[in-house]
Amino acid sequence: MSNGVEKITNSEKETFNFAKNFAKKLKGGEVIGLVGELGAGKTIFTKGLAAGLGIKKHITSPTFVLMKVYEVKSPAYAKALADKQKSKVKSLCHIDAYRIKNAQDITAIGAKEYFNRPNTITIVEWADKIKKILPKKTKFVSIINKEEDKRLIRY
Repeated sequence: MSNGVEKITNSEKETFNFAKNFAKKLKGGEVIGLVGELGAGKTIFTKGLAAGLGIKKHITSPTFVLMKVYEVKSPAYAKALADKQKSKVKSLCHIDAYRIKNAQDITAIGAKEYFNRPNTITIVEWADKIKKILPKKTKFVSIINKEEDKRLIRY
């Protein structure tokens, strides 16, 4: 499920900053599957990833709407990111599979259309619930509660 790389974070801020730096390695087209129990930090990770892409909007988990798409609107940031990473990322598709009954619920809202789009990063919370429809190259990130604020992130 992961590449065997591990990182310990000791606060929400560290998890956020880890994800922010993680975003800088993305080129576009990636699907990131987040796995972890309730309260593990999947949404904090997503917020950090969005910040790393230059998205200024307030990120909330799309638990009831299932999917939200955020545009990378900072042209200066997007250009710097593109120059540095050869990236063409223009949007972040955030999917939350927590409340779905089956993977077809995600297919029905058109989420699969965002998978592997070269100008989009797709991040899926509760990815284990829809693993069978995710692309084979999905990068899985496990977030494991260790103590109150301590998390083990495997990717």
